[in-house]
Amino acid sequence: MNAIFTHGCFTGYRQTLPYAARVSHYVDSEVGRLGTVLLHRPGPELARLTPRNNDSLLFDAIPWVGRAQEEHDAFAAALRERGVEVLYLTDLLTETLAVSDARTELTDEVLNSPRLGDTLRARVAGHLAYLDPAALAGVLVAGLAHEELRLGRDRRGGLVYTLMDRHDFIIDPLPNLLFTRDSSLWIGDRVGVTSLAMPARRRETTLTDAIYRHHPRFAGTEFVYRPGLEPLEGGDVLLLAPGVLAVGVGERTTPAGAERLARRVVAAGLAHTILVVPIAQERATMHLDTICTMVDVDAVLMYPNVASTLSAYTVIAGADGEDPRVDGPAPFLRAAADAMDLDRLRVIDTGLDPVTAEREQWDDGNNTLALAPRLCVGYERNVETNAQLERAGIELIPIAGSELGSGRGGPRCMSCPLLRERERSRSA
Repeated sequence: MNAIFTHGCFTGYRQTLPYAARVSHYVDSEVGRLGTVLLHRPGPELARLTPRNNDSLLFDAIPWVGRAQEEHDAFAAALRERGVEVLYLTDLLTETLAVSDARTELTDEVLNSPRLGDTLRARVAGHLAYLDPAALAGVLVAGLAHEELRLGRDRRGGLVYTLMDRHDFIIDPLPNLLFTRDSSLWIGDRVGVTSLAMPARRRETTLTDAIYRHHPRFAGTEFVYRPGLEPLEGGDVLLLAPGVLAVGVGERTTPAGAERLARRVVAAGLAHTILVVPIAQERATMHLDTICTMVDVDAVLMYPNVASTLSAYTVIAGADGEDPRVDGPAPFLRAAADAMDLDRLRVIDTGLDPVTAEREQWDDGNNTLALAPRLCVGYERNVETNAQLERAGIELIPIAGSELGSGRGGPRCMSCPLLRERERSRSA
């Protein structure tokens, strides 16, 4: 049986999938007025974090789940108050799982894990088959613990199950799903479902990929990147201006991933210039958007400790089908301004002194989400950075992030824009 959808809402089961005409999704800059955004409200998957597993699951602390949810709800409310349509990944996933092909695909993906063995795989298959779409979405996001498996009357799970610790996970949770920016990004009217570098996160893209391929809201969407290609994460991709991308290469995105994206966006006519920006392979600078985000059409918020040393290699579309040309390196700020056809980029520093800058960069002071030119969301705790923004004429919407920030991500990391107002020509 299939599900029935009405304007994005799951309403029950029928034989058909009526849905409104395809919704338009388009993003060509970092600062065009935000129309639609994809978020993931943190839930039971965060409660799976313990001192025993938080490092392997990429969290620096054990978050207070209830407070994290309150902070995220306030973040979503701030977006809605500014007219932004907020979509939730779990809602879309639940609706997607009502499509039989999607359900089979995502169930098979977790059952194919070589950790399970034949007996346990059969028990897990039976457990998942029993679940309705909402419950199955919950397991795919929050995982399945050893003690949660429904074994049947014989209470036997096989050798693998018997030798597992009772606190182990049969299906691992996905606490980093909170950071929806990383698993997908939109460039123009095409979506890129990325190839996440860290083992703890790789299954995230199977969910986002299924949503974009099977949910009727995204019917007909073309892809510019897919899982299984070279490592590339959305936090490393900045849409500096229409036709101009910056791609960080470091801990999460490899040079091969940047090259693959460059070739694909150039071939699709989505960009004419790509700046490839090497960044330190460190936890504090895991993505380009941890050290630099745009807050106006000609202004960036930037970590001052790297502003003068950050460089870029410029990849330009080749003529008549030739390979793209690579120039550089050149100072990033100069290369970006030239690519964006600006005399210069205005730079707003994180903090006021080196110590404050380092503290606030660690607390995602640079990781702002622009809702429109000169309007952005940032964590309230970064007092000096926020003051710098306001002095530069940027309106800041402060949100709490004491618990949300424990995974090292700010408002930009927690949001995947699906629709922004197209940037007007600067000559207009």
